Amino acid sequence: MARILIVEDEDNIAVALEFLMTREGHSHRRLATGAGALDAIRAEPPDLVLLDIMLPDISGYQIVEELRADPALSDVRVLMMTARGSLMERKKGLALGADGFIAKPFELSELRAEMARLLGAPC
Repeated sequence: MARILIVEDEDNIAVALEFLMTREGHSHRRLATGAGALDAIRAEPPDLVLLDIMLPDISGYQIVEELRADPALSDVRVLMMTARGSLMERKKGLALGADGFIAKPFELSELRAEMARLLGAPC
């Protein structure tokens, strides 16, 4: 069972992600803004962060950049999610240190496979 932190401001997407995490047997918590994300990660480092890029207060890019600047959090895996799934967005996210990138809307099978890859678990 993995510990997952969901940082997603859109309720409908967050509810679907929370449902999937429960169904897959992962423990999870959700933040609707990016403001407390780094504090939450530092307080209880998750195995994986599902991180939206377009948050109302701080961008997912800023969060992943700060996360990667902290050596104590280097093991935390980050899967960035965005509705703007352009190649440029993907390159930027990966260049800043994200471990994976998925465009919304995504198929649940695609999300499951990417999570399995990042968590080192079989699909």
